[in-house]
Amino acid sequence: MKIKIGDLILRTLLILFGLLFALWVIFASLNVYYYDFSFRKAFIGMSFIVLLIFLVILVIRYIALIYFSYLNFTFRFTEKELDSYPMVSIIVPVHNEGKNLEETIKSIVTLDYPQLEVVIVDDGSTDDTLEIARAHEGEFGPSVIKVMTQVNQGKSVALNNGLRASVGEFVLTIDGDSLVDRNSVKRAMHNFRDEKVGAVAGNVKVINRKTFLAKLQALEYIEGLNMVKRSQTFFKAVNIVPGPFGLFRRKAIEAVGGYDHDTFAEDCDLTVKLLAAGWKVDYEPEAIAWTEAPENINSLLIQRYRWSRGILQVLLKHRHSMLNIKGNRTNVITIWYMFFEAIIWPGMNIFAQIFFVYVALSYNMFNSLLFWWIQLTLLDMTAALHCVLLEKERLSYVLYAVPYRVFFIQIIDVTKLLATVEELMGVKMEWGKIERKGRLKESRD
Repeated sequence: MKIKIGDLILRTLLILFGLLFALWVIFASLNVYYYDFSFRKAFIGMSFIVLLIFLVILVIRYIALIYFSYLNFTFRFTEKELDSYPMVSIIVPVHNEGKNLEETIKSIVTLDYPQLEVVIVDDGSTDDTLEIARAHEGEFGPSVIKVMTQVNQGKSVALNNGLRASVGEFVLTIDGDSLVDRNSVKRAMHNFRDEKVGAVAGNVKVINRKTFLAKLQALEYIEGLNMVKRSQTFFKAVNIVPGPFGLFRRKAIEAVGGYDHDTFAEDCDLTVKLLAAGWKVDYEPEAIAWTEAPENINSLLIQRYRWSRGILQVLLKHRHSMLNIKGNRTNVITIWYMFFEAIIWPGMNIFAQIFFVYVALSYNMFNSLLFWWIQLTLLDMTAALHCVLLEKERLSYVLYAVPYRVFFIQIIDVTKLLATVEELMGVKMEWGKIERKGRLKESRD
C-alpha cells in the first residue's frame, strides 16, 4: 500500500533543514570573519552545535521521564476492594501460535477475577493453533472459552470480530504468545474508577532471559518502554496500549470505531484515537504480562521493522492532530513525542555516530567519540537503575546498559531509519511473522 508523505511531516522536515542551514550560515560567516573559510570547518562546527543542542534535549528528556515516573510511583492510590466486578471479555487473536497458545490459555483460566469471557480468534493458522484452542473450549471455573476462526485477514480484523462476539463491559486483549499474572486484571480494573479512563496498559516483561540478546531486550522493556509509560500515566496519556495486555472500556472502543486496518500498529492507532477523542489512557505496573522476545538478530529486526513502519503509519494517519492546538493538547504533545522517538532521535543518533567516527579518524579526536558514548551510557545506566529499583528487578541489568547503548540501540536505530525511508517511499511490506521458540514454559527470573 503506497502512502504519500504527510504534509505536516514534510513541512516539519523543511523547517528543521532550514534551521540547520541558518546555523551553518551563521557559523560559516564567523569562519569568514575570524578564520580562513572552509566548508569542512563550517560543517564540523555546525554539527557540534546541533549535537550539543540535541544532547541537552536528551538530558531534559531523561530527567523528565525519571521525575514524572517517580511522581507517579509516589502518588499512586492505595488499592481498595472494588464495589463490583463487571464482566471482562478477553480477546486472544492468534495466528500460528501453536508453540505458546496452551500456556497462554492456562494463564488466562487461572486469573483471579470472578467474571471472565474468553474469545480466541484464529486468524487462518496453518499449524495446530486451532486444534489447541478448540481442545480448551468450554467452561473453566469463572472463565468461559469460545473459539472462532476466520480466513487470514490480519490481527485487527480478528480483534474486531472478537469484539462483536463478546459481551463484557470491559475488554482485555492478550496476544497468543503472552502470559498474564494471576492478579493482573483486578489490578488494572482499579484504574477504571475514573469514568474518563478509556484504557489501561499493562506492564509487559520479557520471559526468556537466558541469552545475551534477550537480556538486552528485557532491559529495553524495563527502561525504554515501561519508564515512558510510568511517566505518561502521570498525565493519563499513555500513547500505546500493548498487545500482550490492553484493558479497555467497551464503550470507549466502540466510540472511536474499533480497530482500523490501515496500519501495522493497530494497538498504537487505537490508543491515539482514544486520546484524540478525549479519553484518558492509564498504565498499571502491577498488571504484568510476560512475552517471548526474539532470540536472534534476524527475528529482532523483523519485529522492530514492523513496529517502526506501524508507528510511522500512525503518525502519517494522524498528522493533522499535530497542529490541532484547539483540540486535545495532551494528544498533540503525545503525537510530537512519538515523532521525536520514531524519527528525530534515531536519525540524530546515527548521524552522531558517523560524525564522531569521521572526526576521530580525520582529526585524531577520539575523545569526542568516547565522550558521546560515555554520556549516553551514563544516562541509560541512571535510567536503568531508577527503573530496576521501581520494578524490583535484578540490579545486574543496570550493567547491561553499556552493551545496550553501544551495540543494541545502534541496530534498532538503523532499523528505524530504514523503515522510515521505505515508509516514505511507499515500499510494500508484509506482516513479518517471527519464529517462536515456545519459551512461555520457562521460569521467570
